[in-house]
Amino acid sequence: MHSRELGLVLAQQILGVDDLHYGLWDADLELRLANLGTAQQRYTDMLLAALPPAQPGPVRVIDIGCGTGHLLAQLLDHGYQADGVVPAPNLAKMVRQRLEKRPGARASLFECKFEDFPAEQHAGAYDAAVFSESFQYIPMSASLPKVYALLKPGGRLVICDFFKTEHHGDKGPGDKSFGGGHKLADFYNQLKSSRFETLRDEDITSRVSPNLDLLNDLLLNTVRPVGQTLDRYLESNYPTLSWIARKLLRRKIDRANYKYFSGHRNAQTFERYKNYRMMVFAKPLTPP
Repeated sequence: MHSRELGLVLAQQILGVDDLHYGLWDADLELRLANLGTAQQRYTDMLLAALPPAQPGPVRVIDIGCGTGHLLAQLLDHGYQADGVVPAPNLAKMVRQRLEKRPGARASLFECKFEDFPAEQHAGAYDAAVFSESFQYIPMSASLPKVYALLKPGGRLVICDFFKTEHHGDKGPGDKSFGGGHKLADFYNQLKSSRFETLRDEDITSRVSPNLDLLNDLLLNTVRPVGQTLDRYLESNYPTLSWIARKLLRRKIDRANYKYFSGHRNAQTFERYKNYRMMVFAKPLTPP
């Protein structure tokens, strides 16, 4: 199981959420764990609103990096024909369980990396393609050309994800406490040669960053005390094994402590090193 997949499964089990993606926190929504589901649904609603109307149909959408299938299921419920791409077997199992509850839905699941997706067989087949916090995991040199080939003329590409800012790697407080994301400047350079037309490019970092304050509070005030209790138990009952484990895993433990328990995993640090954008592009109706 990949670490990203493990994180998603644990989030479901600990937080009781359907998906791991960030939520949208506006002034009318109090920042507390009980409202996370509402914030996440607002995020999903934003994605759905960016798509072409489901009727008159059929309108076919591909959800690239569909996670547990939360968005995929809502696409189907809104009347879209929707396919998903997911490389992780455990996540694919969850998606299939969702699809089984919708026996009449027209959907396919491709269990592969997007780089291995059979684009030639589906060229010009989709009205829209969505990357919901999955764009960062795929090389841009592969993702943009492949999506362009998959879309019909006039088809939409929706990318909602975070990118590295110019501060990445400056060795400031909190640098390297957040992984992931392409460099934003590199993305815009790739976009210039992609032939996509920009319909929307919105900075939503401030609406997303409160998630990190919520997560930081959970890590420092819930997860860390539990870990410290387990650590004391193991050290008391299995001192030799604990010493060996610390010795062998010291570097990984230090990195994890810095990344998750240093207090840097907060909204302020996120806003310095990440830029979260909601973007919609269109494939031209006629070839350039």
